[in-house]
Amino acid sequence: MVSYTTAPGDVEMGVEPRTVVLVEKKSSTGWTWKVLGALFITVLCLGGVLLFAWYWDGRQESMMETRTEALRGEDTAEKKGPHDTLRQFSTKAKAAIHLEGSYDDEDETATLEWKTGQGQAFAQGGFQLVDNMIVIPQTGLYFVYSQASFRVSCSDGDEQGAGRHLTPLSHRIWRYSDSVGTKAALMSAVRSACQQAAQDDNDRVEHGWYNAIYLGAVFQLNEGDKLWAETNQLSELETDDGKTFFGVFSL
Repeated sequence: MVSYTTAPGDVEMGVEPRTVVLVEKKSSTGWTWKVLGALFITVLCLGGVLLFAWYWDGRQESMMETRTEALRGEDTAEKKGPHDTLRQFSTKAKAAIHLEGSYDDEDETATLEWKTGQGQAFAQGGFQLVDNMIVIPQTGLYFVYSQASFRVSCSDGDEQGAGRHLTPLSHRIWRYSDSVGTKAALMSAVRSACQQAAQDDNDRVEHGWYNAIYLGAVFQLNEGDKLWAETNQLSELETDDGKTFFGVFSL
């Protein structure tokens, strides 16, 4: 800032106007802070631009790698074919088997057979049905279960309507292990049918006594162990879908 003022001259020399110029001294410290602030802002902007460029390049590279892996997976799937792909999925699935019971009541020598190709039956994860026995694929914990359904006629054909009493129904799961060398009962249950049949209970005498035996528990089984289920009173056994079954699944 500049200002002007007039001072009187020497008395002897007479009055002569003088002009004095006052100059305001500007501080250099303010300019220094302004310069440093401008540099700091410039550095921040430049850093932000570099950081954004680095992030964008990394994202583009990651997207390219993902696309490359996807293309490789598609090429591999095309080379392997659908059967190999399904085989790969099946190896990752939990091991399980579910069988439906079948019995030919017209054959007097027939036994209870377990089927994989009827009803809701299936097998996966290495389970096999060999000689009517389930073969355990590998050592581990398994849940074993089975059910046998019966329809027992409580009438003995007597004209007086006298019913059969205490007809035994049994269902059992057997296990054979190479470590033991012999078969052993894994689970079993016994029930009695017609124990409450009365002469005046015509409906029960004519249509039969319905009952089911269910078995289920967890066991530590070894690779190669064989399991099978047997029941008595095969002539009274019901083998419609979902009534008599046998299964195992890994835990």
